[in-house]
Amino acid sequence: MGRLFGTDGVRGRANADLTPELALAVAVAAAHTLAETDKSHPPLAVVGRDTRASGEMLEAAVVAGLTSAGANVVRVGVLPTPAVAFLTAEAKADLGVMLSASHNPMPDNGIKLFAAGGHKLPDEIEMRIEAAVEANATTAWERPIGAGVGRVHDLLDGADHYVQHLVGTVPHRLDGIKVVVDCANGAAAEVAPVAYREAGAEVIAIYAEPDGLNINDDCGSNHIDALRAAVVEHGAHLGIAHDGDADRCVAVTADGEEVDGDQVMAILALAMREAGELTQDTLVATVMSNLGLRLAMSAQGIRLVETKVGDRYVLEELRASGLALGGEQSGHIVMPAYATTGDGVLTGLHLMSRMAATGKSLADLAGVVTKLPQVLINVPVGDRTVGAAAPAVRAEVERAEAELGETGRVLLRPSGTEPLVRVMVEAATEATARSVAERIAEQVRSASPVA
Repeated sequence: MGRLFGTDGVRGRANADLTPELALAVAVAAAHTLAETDKSHPPLAVVGRDTRASGEMLEAAVVAGLTSAGANVVRVGVLPTPAVAFLTAEAKADLGVMLSASHNPMPDNGIKLFAAGGHKLPDEIEMRIEAAVEANATTAWERPIGAGVGRVHDLLDGADHYVQHLVGTVPHRLDGIKVVVDCANGAAAEVAPVAYREAGAEVIAIYAEPDGLNINDDCGSNHIDALRAAVVEHGAHLGIAHDGDADRCVAVTADGEEVDGDQVMAILALAMREAGELTQDTLVATVMSNLGLRLAMSAQGIRLVETKVGDRYVLEELRASGLALGGEQSGHIVMPAYATTGDGVLTGLHLMSRMAATGKSLADLAGVVTKLPQVLINVPVGDRTVGAAAPAVRAEVERAEAELGETGRVLLRPSGTEPLVRVMVEAATEATARSVAERIAEQVRSASPVA
């Protein structure tokens, strides 16, 4: 069996790669793994989904798998991923299951699992679940009968409970702020406009009419042109875009300029440091964050810790070091005092709260970061390990780093899932960044040509 779990759960085309049979098998394996960990009570699982039509089918399979293995289930319906994590913790459940493929297009879906407390599963638990899926595929497992079969209950006020939690975290009300929110026709459609309004903002919601097929369809955090236009049209102070499961937040200024996750992190880091809430005056980001973020934080006396790409690695560092803020350039922002995972609506609330508290525009606040031009080239290769590690490639990287000095940087990494080597270069000008990236990319192609 191939590796099931990627950096963000199990993902694939619904009913093709990710079938009901696979969803049921993962659910059974997860229930068995948790039962082995704690046999004092039947496992309790919270199950939610985004707005994809296939989520209805996969939810039925997951619930059937969990209950057939003796776990009790609380269904919470359509909610953001961070809401499912929050309710998993609130219910003191052993497992949270979110059916979503995040920012991916509608044909895809996925299974995200949360451990007790609403935290992402450790690698060791994921490996045990994978082993159980494989074992159950070849060996009949003992099924409970009678009272041993799990029961299913529906939680009808989960969205209200989650919104109350979010609004209760806001340090300064949002009165006087006019915001356009792009809900990506996804899980944010119900909760984001309500949360922003209850915190005091005037809200114009777009792409908030999910029909099961239109999630992320030319909208949301990966497609912000319509949001830019709507902000300007309505004379709003800012725009906020979420992705399909609402764990991301990117923004645009009143003039329609994008404010990415790096800039949002910088704004929140300065606000939290001012309030004495930025533990060890430290921010956690991935190696893909723009060098401009590191330079800006250094100038403000804030230390930046870098992790591998993936919000799970940011989360691991935050928990291991007891830190208070981290995230990714893509808009996954984690504030552990209020959430166990990236939460787009929480991020939007705190971003607008900073605007309201300071009286500054989003453009002014985001100006603390001067982003360096960044060029990314995905190079197809025959062998991604060879392409990234070849002596000629390493020599070219070293030459480029010496050439750029402190005015830029080079990041070379093999893709975790595709036959690609990613070449990223930052420099003082885009022309320099592109020239250097092309040089390195050519060496990568030569080192491991596609057959």
